[in-house]
Amino acid sequence: MASPTSKSPEQSDKNRKYDRQLRLWGEHGQNMLENANICLINANGLGCEILKGIILPGIGAFTIVDGSKVVEDDLGPNFFLETGSIGKPKATICMQFLQELNTDVKGDSVEESVEYILENRPTFLENFDVVVASNLNEQSLLNLSDFLWRADIPFIYCRSLGMLGSIRIQIREHCVIESHFDNRQNDLRLEHPFSSLKQHLEKTEVTNKVPWLFVLFKYLQKWKAENSSRVPCNYKDKAALRDMIKAEMSSNEENFEEAIKAVNTAFGGGIVSPELTKIFEDDACENLNKKSKPFWIMMKALKDFVQNENNGQLPLSGVLPDMTADTNSYINLQNIYRQQALHDADQVYRRCQSLVKELGLQSDTVSERDVRLVCREAAGITIIRGSKIADEYKRNFNSLCAVDDMEFKGTLMEYYIALRTYERFLCECGNIPGEYYVENDTARFKSVASKIFMDGGMSSANLSDDMIHEICHYGGSELHSTSAFIGGCAAQEVIKIITKQYKPIDNTFLFNGITTESISLKL
Repeated sequence: MASPTSKSPEQSDKNRKYDRQLRLWGEHGQNMLENANICLINANGLGCEILKGIILPGIGAFTIVDGSKVVEDDLGPNFFLETGSIGKPKATICMQFLQELNTDVKGDSVEESVEYILENRPTFLENFDVVVASNLNEQSLLNLSDFLWRADIPFIYCRSLGMLGSIRIQIREHCVIESHFDNRQNDLRLEHPFSSLKQHLEKTEVTNKVPWLFVLFKYLQKWKAENSSRVPCNYKDKAALRDMIKAEMSSNEENFEEAIKAVNTAFGGGIVSPELTKIFEDDACENLNKKSKPFWIMMKALKDFVQNENNGQLPLSGVLPDMTADTNSYINLQNIYRQQALHDADQVYRRCQSLVKELGLQSDTVSERDVRLVCREAAGITIIRGSKIADEYKRNFNSLCAVDDMEFKGTLMEYYIALRTYERFLCECGNIPGEYYVENDTARFKSVASKIFMDGGMSSANLSDDMIHEICHYGGSELHSTSAFIGGCAAQEVIKIITKQYKPIDNTFLFNGITTESISLKL
């Protein structure tokens, strides 16, 4: 299909380069990605795999924070280091090799530890849209978590230890406008068509050349006339409607066949979802102020439009599914839906402007483009409110997992607590468990685990001996296969947060490479 407007060679090259991902998150998502600035703390194998996954799609800029030098042990799990890198600053070397993946991306390095930055110049971290860190000790993790939470900066913490991996997302509030949810409901409004659609449907003769929507509307009116104006709402009703269409269908009429198939999905568009209802009832939506984010201003305007102007229905999305028809019939129908969608979006935008004026904010606080996007995607809008990692570490384990010792052992929750014990061990003992003396560290690891269980209100529980031996035998080793998998998953979450598309993990992902088990849960 020819482009509607001519594009410069530079734009064409860019579109070719990022073709597949543009199909996932569109040009507006790509623009958000290219304007983002990411910070990676610790340039280990896992950290570099995460960066690889966001540099290749074209992140705007990244900075690596790592105060260590490259040693021989770093070469195994990190493909972005080589023998000649030994003795050189790890942050700088990794930055240089990673930048070669995509010359459009800007790279920087800071040869300082995160502990030094938090103590001497923590505001440096406020320059980033997302901060990613991996394999920290407990105290450094909690300090970083606390600062980023107060600064309202999304934080993704990842672990890779032997065959175990995890991802924890810390984010105060994340609004997902384009959720791309499965089994999206077609928004056709056949049950109660808007005036221009109703006129067009009623005056057009149903032939084998018109879209199936005309066919379905015709027989829907007939069915309603015989059933007290009811809309088919259950299997029996929809089966009767299908039979009605079949009875009058001639052979080889594709639009009739498509209408029969569409009976299950053509009705119910425009309904406010339970998730959106919660957003409408949220205090941030009900009580706007000068500090309200543009998202909440749009939600308030959307709510007022739905409740006061559109009979409780969402703005029309304006998106039509593919249909077999002659070109003119389909385009005419498409234009009717598009014009109504633009009209609805314009009404919501006018309400936004009124709210902005009432709040004494700049007129460009809310853009018309954003309002149109919100109206198109209103059915799937959702919001995530996260929790601070530091608060999670203070929480009673009874609220996190089954308290039955037999149920707990051998589960991914046991691995979760083992990874937390590993972080505490680094702080209290000053070395990596099993790095030099496995047996000695096994006893100390068990003691540290016991303290963690006591802090979590499970004084009689502990990790299994097999689990403790497994962690200590790892000796802090990082396997590239584990890091590559966790890194790819984490990079995906970074992109979701930046583009505000697709629902990110809320809030923890655990992976056991031994049994190939994984789980997502909220802690």
